[in-house]
Amino acid sequence: MKKMNPIDIISKYYDVESEAYRILVIHSRNVADKALAIAHNYPEWNLDYTFINEAAMLHDIGVFMCNAPDIGCYGESDYICHGYLGANLLREEGYPRHALVCERHTGTGITLEEIIERNLPLPHRDMLPVSMEEQLICFADKFYSKSKLGEEKPVSKIKKGLSRYGDLALLRFEHWCKLFLLE
Repeated sequence: MKKMNPIDIISKYYDVESEAYRILVIHSRNVADKALAIAHNYPEWNLDYTFINEAAMLHDIGVFMCNAPDIGCYGESDYICHGYLGANLLREEGYPRHALVCERHTGTGITLEEIIERNLPLPHRDMLPVSMEEQLICFADKFYSKSKLGEEKPVSKIKKGLSRYGDLALLRFEHWCKLFLLE
């Protein structure tokens, strides 16, 4: 795999002086730091720390293509599309493994059945995190919003927010709490 700097890739698609860039980089750094802190608790898992950092920094790169003015993004697509749009972009950049994190991090992942049932504007395929690194980044992402930068959400608030997406989303998150949180 070729060497990469996530900030260089972000800077290619975002004006570094923009609010969208500032929000994306702060949010992504929070997610990367949380994911890496958890990963370091489990050295026996032999996780790829470099990949976790890079992929966490790039997981939301597609937001600029979405209509989310509150975070400085004025694209055409619905916000829910940012994952697969970012994945397409990272595949074009030559990072297919990182692209999977983009595509699979929304909520606790989205099944094909959920896409069809909810008539979501997404490609018809499962978009669930598979590898341990994908699951860890998806989990860490739930703790940070782009509207309250740097403020870590408590697990109870995350569960309440996920509950509106159904039992499976909540069950996946609860599984990750047992897997990733030292309690």
